[in-house]
Amino acid sequence: MIQVLHISAECYPAAKTGGLADVVGSLPKYQTEAGVLSAAVIPKYALKWMHQHEWVTVYGGAIRVDWRTVGFSIQQEKNNTLGFPLFVVDIPGLFDRPGIYNDPSGHPYGDEVERYIVFQQAVLQWVLSFADHERPRVLHCHDHHTGLIPFMVKYCPQYHGLAMIPTVFTIHNGQYQGMFGRNNLHLMPFFEATAFGLLEWNGIINPMASALRCAWAVTTVSETYLYELHQSSMGLEGLFRDEWRKQSGIINGIDARVWDPATDPSIQHRLENNDIQSFKLKNKKALCEWFALPEDQPIISFIGRLVGEKGCDMLPDAYRNYIHAGGKASFLVLGTGEPWTQNQFRSMAYQYPGRFNAIIDYNEALAHQIYAGSDYLIMPSRVEPCGLNQMYSMRYGTIPIVHSVGGLKDTVPDIGEPGGTGRGIRFDHFHLGDIGWAIHRAASMWHHDPSTVAAIRERIMAIDFSWERTIEQYFTVYRNAGASIRSERRPPKVVESPVADDTSKSIKTPVAQIVKPKAAVKKTAAKSAKPEVAVKEPAIKSAKPATAVKKSVAKSAKPEVTVKKPAPKSAKPATAVKKSVAKSTKPDAAVKNATAKPVKKK
Repeated sequence: MIQVLHISAECYPAAKTGGLADVVGSLPKYQTEAGVLSAAVIPKYALKWMHQHEWVTVYGGAIRVDWRTVGFSIQQEKNNTLGFPLFVVDIPGLFDRPGIYNDPSGHPYGDEVERYIVFQQAVLQWVLSFADHERPRVLHCHDHHTGLIPFMVKYCPQYHGLAMIPTVFTIHNGQYQGMFGRNNLHLMPFFEATAFGLLEWNGIINPMASALRCAWAVTTVSETYLYELHQSSMGLEGLFRDEWRKQSGIINGIDARVWDPATDPSIQHRLENNDIQSFKLKNKKALCEWFALPEDQPIISFIGRLVGEKGCDMLPDAYRNYIHAGGKASFLVLGTGEPWTQNQFRSMAYQYPGRFNAIIDYNEALAHQIYAGSDYLIMPSRVEPCGLNQMYSMRYGTIPIVHSVGGLKDTVPDIGEPGGTGRGIRFDHFHLGDIGWAIHRAASMWHHDPSTVAAIRERIMAIDFSWERTIEQYFTVYRNAGASIRSERRPPKVVESPVADDTSKSIKTPVAQIVKPKAAVKKTAAKSAKPEVAVKEPAIKSAKPATAVKKSVAKSAKPEVTVKKPAPKSAKPATAVKKSVAKSTKPDAAVKNATAKPVKKK
């Protein structure tokens, strides 16, 4: 049974624009490995990754939107290549477009309100189709795209059947609240008139404000960011302070298997025999050859979205000032975003050859190489709820230079602080003087104190930022909210699946409930095989043949590349699905449980 259902607009590697996708692509996997089966559901966008994978339809329905009906289907990724069940909501006409939030030219879609209201209703209608005892024990909603779900399950009559399922709302970025005017209320499902005040905030409909009021628990992605939202959250400060009792801040983790310098296939030279100095020198040499940068100067890189929120609009002037002052450092930028900032970086690549270069692109594989080859990573963010890039950089021995906000403050103590626990360089004030001084400190240490640089690299590469340390905090939040989640690491069991007729011996029914057996797990030092899983379908009007889905995890994740499944060394029988047929129909011998009776050795 799926215990935690993560509902989101993004999930890596299927659909990503930022850190939200990384979290939703990792948290369900590690929760599942801990014995709490978790799944994710996102819209089905017309993206390359979606087209490269096979999908099985598990449910179909329709949503009333004002005067018309919008059809949809729920589909599951057939082979569970992500390590957890991934579902998508296919809504023709709303999400089958080449982009997540923007069209290829960069302009936002004009019907965002309708798109995500329909998406949320489709998810709830699908969950309603489950039998009561098979429904998820937690609906975990991520950001404003799913912020109306806590309200809908409480105050929309058609979803009252889900009212007793605890809802948890995680804020990844409080600056995007999904606000819309009353003129779009006709897109909402019918709700109790007395509950209108729970939708409205300062005269407009605010999904994030509604989730703060209606969710059973609210989390942010760092403790410092939670405090910052109490002080500055675009008008929601009072509401955050009023609802403080159900709030908690939990630092995100990173997928230590994907971001592993010893096994990463995206970098030129992997870490061998824990020789950090050789690892950094070889990868830096590759970067310098690719982008015509000198090896005798520190490389200070920026990776991320080129938007004001990330503070990258300050970097052109900061870099120019440092170069003109005679500073000895080179700079590299990777990312896409605001046209003005992109053009600034393009022009600087021509103005300062050998000192600056920019790649205006989203390139996940190149990002791995830059983390491995750079000496420093700069993150001058105005707002940074958690930040993952600083964790990635430390994983690869690249020292972070960060603004003291949000998760950056929580994860990067300054090297000047007493106790010898510093991990990077911080600046407290967001202006050119502080940014320039931080760059000077970094370059000066690289040139004049290489032993300190080596010691810091060794220290930061030993830090455990993995999800295993984080998921227990989420389990505590679920339980405190009233969810009865529990670890289900036990031997495989036969899962009964009601079948409409006995027309097929090969069951291929989409997964609505999956049991994660412990006995099937076989770990090795190089890779961890995932257990085969028994499947159980939801109670839907028209049953389709079902199949047991075998999950496998690739050694590494690359963007927009089909993940190949490793061939198992020894074949093991998959847990069979036992058919229960109405009245006198007998089960087919071909689908009986292979482990029902022990085989006697002759």
